[in-house]
Amino acid sequence: MTEFLAVIVITILAVISPGADFAIVTKNSYLYGRSIGVLTSIGIALGVLVHVAYTLIAIAAVIKFAPNFLTIVKYLGAFYLIYIGYKTFAQKPVKDIASSTHISSGQALRYGFFTNALNPKTTLFVISTYTQIVSTTTPKFILIGYGLFMSVAHFIWFAIVALLFSQRTLRAKMLEKQVSINRMIGFILGLLGVFLLFTNVN
Repeated sequence: MTEFLAVIVITILAVISPGADFAIVTKNSYLYGRSIGVLTSIGIALGVLVHVAYTLIAIAAVIKFAPNFLTIVKYLGAFYLIYIGYKTFAQKPVKDIASSTHISSGQALRYGFFTNALNPKTTLFVISTYTQIVSTTTPKFILIGYGLFMSVAHFIWFAIVALLFSQRTLRAKMLEKQVSINRMIGFILGLLGVFLLFTNVN
């Protein structure tokens, strides 16, 4: 029970801490509407499952035979954040508030998925949870359950964020200032990417 509560608390704290996931959901929700924001949230939840999968299946082997794995993830994530930061900063204004089709459902899923799957913050969160908190004697099905909980928790939180920022009144106000907001979000995403480049994840 102590282990279970610890996983819940740490997951919640990790999920609600501001970062790239929050920025991309906020951007997609207020620019393109509720469905795109929720799809981005689903992409993030799927990204979490990638971290859980390699942690449960082969993290020991990966670290042993590919010691630069975390470094590779760090650089991929950093350059991806810089890229989407630039794209967001240079985002052309959305003129039609009723439109949510400026990006496709697939694009929304990919934005969410790659933002999380290439995020070293999530990598370290999942790995540290399983290696530092979870007992080595914990049954496999419970370990899988923890991973599913992490994924669902991410989806629920970011779906709430999507619902909030796609609310019509707030969205209208944000769209009026979308150039400034996009530049701020783009700058934050790019800054996070640059920060990752100079952060030691080992």
